Amino acid sequence: MSTNLILKLPEEVTYIIKKLNDFSFKAYVVGGCVRDSILNKQPKDWDISTSATPDEVKALFDKTIDTGIKHGTVSVVVNNIAIEVTTFRTGSTQNNNCLTTDLSYRDLTMNTIAFHPSEGLFDPYSGVEDIKNAVIRAVGNPCERFKEDPLRMLRAVRFCATLGFDIEESTLDAIKRNSALIKNTSQERIRDELTKILISSRPLKLTLLRETNLLEYILPEFNLCFDITQNHPYHIFNVAMHSLRAVCEIENEVVLRWTMLLHDTGKALTKSTDREGIDHFYGHPDKSTKIAKDVLERLKFDNKTIAKVCHLVKNHDRRIEPDYKSVRMAASVIGVESFTDLLKVQEADKKSQNPEFLNSRLQDLYKITEIYADIIKKTHCLSIKDLQISGDDLVNMGFIQGKEIGYVLNKLLYAIIDKPELNTYSDLIKIAKSYRNK
Repeated sequence: MSTNLILKLPEEVTYIIKKLNDFSFKAYVVGGCVRDSILNKQPKDWDISTSATPDEVKALFDKTIDTGIKHGTVSVVVNNIAIEVTTFRTGSTQNNNCLTTDLSYRDLTMNTIAFHPSEGLFDPYSGVEDIKNAVIRAVGNPCERFKEDPLRMLRAVRFCATLGFDIEESTLDAIKRNSALIKNTSQERIRDELTKILISSRPLKLTLLRETNLLEYILPEFNLCFDITQNHPYHIFNVAMHSLRAVCEIENEVVLRWTMLLHDTGKALTKSTDREGIDHFYGHPDKSTKIAKDVLERLKFDNKTIAKVCHLVKNHDRRIEPDYKSVRMAASVIGVESFTDLLKVQEADKKSQNPEFLNSRLQDLYKITEIYADIIKKTHCLSIKDLQISGDDLVNMGFIQGKEIGYVLNKLLYAIIDKPELNTYSDLIKIAKSYRNK
């Protein structure tokens, strides 16, 4: 990592900077794109800060979009690529002094580094040094930065998870002291930051939200799980740490990771202890499903994601025997589109429990996975639409349109799940006739 780094800018970015400079305006790439370049990561977006006002920017370029005009931001479109261009917050046009002040309003020092193709890096707040030392530090007074935008506290934790950095002590202390301010942040913004933590390579960093008191304001349902112990042979962690370890054990996909985070939240409401001192959580999947739905709706997730997560949470503890009939029945009830994900959920769940029982429990799960793969390969019937008979066929046989047709089709499906070789038109007709005669 070189402090003399020369960034390779996209031609669209270079063009915008040059044109602004040609008209005597200052312009620099700033923020995350510079940080990522120093970290040898490919920037997802390129942002430009300039001494030009939005109206002056719009006058210079043929196509612009008012993406954040009240914050001084317009997007300049070059070669069908939109680049955000934002006016220095000082409104001044005096060399680097205005850029320095502009950068002082940013959240973290690692995001205050600017770059110009001919001037090189501009680093007034030692952001490069903090990146080199893997430190997350607020710019200036951390309490002031967090009061300006409370989401910055959550962003600091997110960068811990995505970059593996540590939060500097005074910054961490300021988060603890100002944690209640997060209540003033929109649920959508909180959702996005939480999701980035969960799908990072270090989701265990979510424990920082507990340490800084943020969790009690943004996910009180999960915060409670840290206090729920599990005195049971299959468990060695409290509910929260078991769930976070399960998050680590599953692929970093949004639905799967939110499922693992929330799958046992209902245990906080269902814990009981028997005479031997063993804890039980009867009915916790249903309670967890309700909690998951409430949490995801509050965080403004889309309906499709909510439905998928809740479906997996509801069925995460479903008992499936390692035999063909049991697997066919489970796949039929869960749905082919979700069954593979359910097996992933159950594997992650087991891997985050007591390792003493892991091998034997995984052997059964792997056998179930093999059986399911064979079932799919042999195209066994797992749903009504796969039956070699239709509702119209039953109507022609004299069955009554409506509930009776649905009842018979379900009976036929269960019969075929038991004996898949009977999924032929002639066999199904015979079975259906036997239902009619009863």
